[in-house]
Amino acid sequence: MSHDQLIILWFLLVGVLWIGFFFLEGFDFGVAMLYPVIGKDPTERRVMINTIGPTWDGNEVWLLTAGGAMFAAFPGWYSTLFSGLYVPLLLVLLGLIIRGVSFEYRALMPDDNWRDTFDWCATIGSLIVSLVFGVGFANMWKGMPVDGQPPHMSGFWNLFTPFTLLGGVALVVIFMVHGAVFLSLKASGSVHDKAHGVIKLLGPVAVALLAAFVVIGNIAYPATNNPHLGSGASAAMWVVGLVSVAALAFGVLMHTEKGVQKRENLAFFGTGLAIATLFVTIFIKIFGTLGFVPTPGTEFDMWIAASSAVTLNLMSKAALVGVPLVLAYTIWSYRVFRRRLSVDHMPPESSSAATAGVEIANG
Repeated sequence: MSHDQLIILWFLLVGVLWIGFFFLEGFDFGVAMLYPVIGKDPTERRVMINTIGPTWDGNEVWLLTAGGAMFAAFPGWYSTLFSGLYVPLLLVLLGLIIRGVSFEYRALMPDDNWRDTFDWCATIGSLIVSLVFGVGFANMWKGMPVDGQPPHMSGFWNLFTPFTLLGGVALVVIFMVHGAVFLSLKASGSVHDKAHGVIKLLGPVAVALLAAFVVIGNIAYPATNNPHLGSGASAAMWVVGLVSVAALAFGVLMHTEKGVQKRENLAFFGTGLAIATLFVTIFIKIFGTLGFVPTPGTEFDMWIAASSAVTLNLMSKAALVGVPLVLAYTIWSYRVFRRRLSVDHMPPESSSAATAGVEIANG
């Protein structure tokens, strides 16, 4: 493959890795953000924790892989993002840290205040990460100005506009709905019923926010602003964006009857497809520009930011082995821990070292 073809291939692979992360970690974030709503009872909260306990750290592998692929394939992209988004990316890191610590430390002491504190850490950490990623990717859709050589960003407060804040809030609510749909698949009894109530309440809100984000984004920041896209890109963004809205609406509508397994499977398919197509729309918009708008006299695009052909060739060979392994592990882990959980499955709380961390009740 030529260097240009390898650059396009790795842009697509980076997009796939980010989409996989948001699809899988999206419901993890959503479940944790719903602790204060569905998990007011400690036993019900433990059911929620155990639905994501076996897989949350595996889901984060997709983030590490996406970040690593960006760094290796597009070092200019990576460094330019950090020049202007250092504080937001630091917030993401801190959110992920306190979220991970909460899973590992919550069961170390038999004290309700101790557990409640770490559960709140999981909620706050998930909220921070979801909000920051929503604002960040909305800025990529909008286009962030860069200047200088090497290119760098400036003006932290310019990241916050009505459109980008809409993107942040929309992603938070979509993840909460995605998490509630996941709980309806993985839990039974009272947790399942409360998750159904959350979907009925937040589902229409999520659809409205997503529709507003897609419509405003396509009108205010259309594909025609991107010099690297052809004439059909605008239509593609409208089509894929509206598919995202329709998929989310479909997922919400599938929960008109609670407890119907087939409908719950379709609902999860719908919310997952909505997240995937939303980020497909964003990656269409940033093709070539990588989400930046160079000022006059500044040269920056996907080809300038990319690594050498030798590096991309080596990475492609490694990806042929690594990506199937990650996919196989992900599928295997969800198959092993596919059983539904309820409060009846929860063993007594313990503080022993043998049961530290998340108690996996899937058996």
